[in-house]
Amino acid sequence: MADEKLKVRFKKAVDYVNNYSEPLPADLLLKLYAYFKIANKNYDHPNSRTPLINAFKANALIQAKNVNIKTAMKNYIDLVEKEIKNSGD
Repeated sequence: MADEKLKVRFKKAVDYVNNYSEPLPADLLLKLYAYFKIANKNYDHPNSRTPLINAFKANALIQAKNVNIKTAMKNYIDLVEKEIKNSGD
């Protein structure tokens, strides 16, 4: 998949999630969070006001630490397509 095409698909998937109004499972949100951060080369520490949420986000990033940027984008897109778009939406 060409880089530009992947970036366009990733942006569409991110926009879809940002505009999605139904509640999503926490484990799915954490995976999406980690892949989004990696895909955007954002290596800042989680900054929630709640320490427990920061811990969960940090754990999600640790679990995805060996994922490269392209794979993070592809994984994000796959999660959106399989877990959100095809969930009876």
